[in-house]
Amino acid sequence: MKSKDLITIIIIGIVSAVFSVVLSSKLFVTPESRHQTVEIVPVISSNFNQTDVQKYLNNKYIDPTVKIEIGTTPGGSNNLY
Repeated sequence: MKSKDLITIIIIGIVSAVFSVVLSSKLFVTPESRHQTVEIVPVISSNFNQTDVQKYLNNKYIDPTVKIEIGTTPGGSNNLY
């Protein structure tokens, strides 16, 4: 490799580095324009509002945890749980 070729490669490298820095500053987003606004969600509480649920949970409605008998026979063989 001749010294003339080495100087040409160095000059091409410097020119391409300067060109890439200038081009990347125009193409890519600058730090000033990266700011975005986001929606702030409300704080989640561990308290559960039971006033809305009490209309469904009272002693007048069917309790699904009790035994339900369907048909009664003297032997009691038709009891379902």
